[in-house]
Amino acid sequence: MGNCCATPSTTDYENKKGKNKPNPFSLDYDGPNTSRPTGYKSYVLENPTGHEIEQTYVLGKEMGRGEFGITYMCTDKSTGEVLACKSISKKKLRTRIDIEDVRREVEIMKHMPPHQNIVSLKGTYEDDSAVHLVMELCEGGELFDRIVARGHYTERAAAGVIRTIVEVIQMCHKHGVMHRDLKPENFLYANKKETAALKVIDFGLSVIFKPGERFNEIVGSPYYMAPEVLKRNYGPEIDVWSAGVILYILLCGVPPFWAETEQGVAQAIIKSVVNFKRDPWPVVSDNAKDLVKKMLNPDPNLRLSAQGVLDHPWIQNAKKAPNVSLGETVKARLKQFSFMNKLKKRALRVIAELLSAEEVEGIKQGFDLMDTNNDYIEEEKLREALVDGIETDNEEIIVVIILDVHTHKDG
Repeated sequence: MGNCCATPSTTDYENKKGKNKPNPFSLDYDGPNTSRPTGYKSYVLENPTGHEIEQTYVLGKEMGRGEFGITYMCTDKSTGEVLACKSISKKKLRTRIDIEDVRREVEIMKHMPPHQNIVSLKGTYEDDSAVHLVMELCEGGELFDRIVARGHYTERAAAGVIRTIVEVIQMCHKHGVMHRDLKPENFLYANKKETAALKVIDFGLSVIFKPGERFNEIVGSPYYMAPEVLKRNYGPEIDVWSAGVILYILLCGVPPFWAETEQGVAQAIIKSVVNFKRDPWPVVSDNAKDLVKKMLNPDPNLRLSAQGVLDHPWIQNAKKAPNVSLGETVKARLKQFSFMNKLKKRALRVIAELLSAEEVEGIKQGFDLMDTNNDYIEEEKLREALVDGIETDNEEIIVVIILDVHTHKDG
């Protein structure tokens, strides 16, 4: 799923709020108008690799948490291969849509052919309490973290990154898959070597499409949404738009469309006015700016296709792109942008343990609009994002989240 590494337990707070909905995956669930006996065990996956994951793998240390489950390091008992296991709590799958999202993610990962820049699915397991997705382990860190760690960051490096991302898009579209949630944090390096492959790791919002098919569901992360998503009439062209947003951020360190409210972000995206005046754009090559403009064309019929991006002179001549540093300002912005993403994930992890699904969704929207241009996120801004999403009597929860965020803000 879009964020499938979260705490799997139901909290006392949720019970107190009365927000728990009947869950078909609770072992004692006996829903209305059903003849199923109490204790009936429902399953999410139709054809899992197996049911007892611990017969094949040894689950190791916890690697991360999110809204729906926990990611563990795991080891294949027979080969010794070290992999990653995303364990999705079935109690957290509150709606039929949640369940379908998991099924679709597995279907798409199985559907995609092997590719060096797409994380591979090794196996699927399901027991009474969780769905387990065993995948290739990526230990090289997030895209922006790698860039910030380098001493020298240039247009040439950005061209190499965007080429990889668009090659992934091309492969997806070739096999009838629209990703719908391309963003920097969904790309990890396979390992810590300088030559490590960059891989897309999440297909939680992806869909299979047919030529000419149109979609109307608003999904994705606000900064990366194409204007036609907001207009509820879109196709695979939205993935190139998202890659164009990533390219803009790679070259200057901030998103091209930003505002302090959700409505403001949407309006900025609809207007699609791209600013090339702020530093370092005056020293960025004309070819790079031309590609950004063509990837962020608000008309999907005029926007470059994935192949069109790969054929663009800036990509074709990537080895000849300027190798002059884009400056410390860009690196500092990218560092802050990466930090903000980690802050949001950490806070949402705490929130998932304490609040209902509706409240979590409200807070997510607030976090997505927090200012990423500042070097420090003020406690008041964090508090506002929380209050916008939950009731004002949750002061103790706000304090817990703020303390957790500030305790880990250097992490």
